[in-house]
Amino acid sequence: MAEIRLLLVDDHPVVRRGLRGYLELEADFTVVGEAGDGEEALRAIEDTRPDVVLLDLKMPGLDGQGVLDRLDQDGPRVLVLTSATDAEHVPNAIAAGAAGFVYKDIDPDALASAIRTVHAGQLLLSPVAMRGLMSGNGSSPSAPALTPRESQVLGLIAKGQTNRQIARALGVSEKTVKTHVTNLLRRIGAADRTQAALWAVRHGIG
Repeated sequence: MAEIRLLLVDDHPVVRRGLRGYLELEADFTVVGEAGDGEEALRAIEDTRPDVVLLDLKMPGLDGQGVLDRLDQDGPRVLVLTSATDAEHVPNAIAAGAAGFVYKDIDPDALASAIRTVHAGQLLLSPVAMRGLMSGNGSSPSAPALTPRESQVLGLIAKGQTNRQIARALGVSEKTVKTHVTNLLRRIGAADRTQAALWAVRHGIG
């Protein structure tokens, strides 16, 4: 099982200690660092090069949203782990590049699963965060008409599947899937697969 390097970012030392104690019991997790605020988190990301950052949103000084806004696109995957329940937090975090959003009342086993899902390149939203995304989205324009095949491809993208996996599922070539994906992104106005997955969620596809 591949090692997943984790950085814990939370302004409460007790929370970080509890997370470290649990996560280090998992054979594939290695906690490479901790940070108590946003500025410290950015330095720790640079120093430790984690695969996944568990990021709280409410912190003194530079908060979690500020960290997301300053991270490069090729930086680590970020799983927001927070108690902040304001509706705008979810869409703002996802728009800034967060790969997942869960709350601190999550079951420990579910948290471990969420980390692995995010590390694998998939988008992960808790049911409550999903509702927050929908409510924070406001009114959206009507969805463009998609062909049945495009809807299938988009649904599989929303599940985090690669082009190769989609090709196998649909019994077509990877080249055909790439063509569908390119057309889909253009039609729905998405810049990448993550945006396409979010679009699918908002429009009930997948």
